[in-house]
Amino acid sequence: MPRGSDKHTSRLDENLDHDTRPLTQGAPLEARAQEARAQEGEADDEPTPDSLLNGDRGVADPDMLTHDEVEARSVLATHLRPSVWPADREALLASARETNAPAWLLDQLALLPDGTFTHTEAVWEAMGGRVEFRM
Repeated sequence: MPRGSDKHTSRLDENLDHDTRPLTQGAPLEARAQEARAQEGEADDEPTPDSLLNGDRGVADPDMLTHDEVEARSVLATHLRPSVWPADREALLASARETNAPAWLLDQLALLPDGTFTHTEAVWEAMGGRVEFRM
């Protein structure tokens, strides 16, 4: 049965598919499992590439979180393991320490009130984060 492409062997096709999978599925980031595949950084006197779009984007919806708030909430979620729930302040701090959370996050978690939290959003709100409403 013809494959439709006879330029590569099936093994090479599978390797090429494996190498491009992060770009075609999931986050649009390159795979960095091997040091030789890491993207080259910027040169001297060149700006650092940033995925954040800058400039006038019109009037922002006041119910939506700012970019900095979204980033802070993402860092929080990244450093709290799913197996920690439900959790109190000490369990959250332990989880954050195990995942090498930044110092500012550990400081914020240490200031949480006593009680049990059932999900990340509850911790975010207890830290003073705004609730995002979308329609």
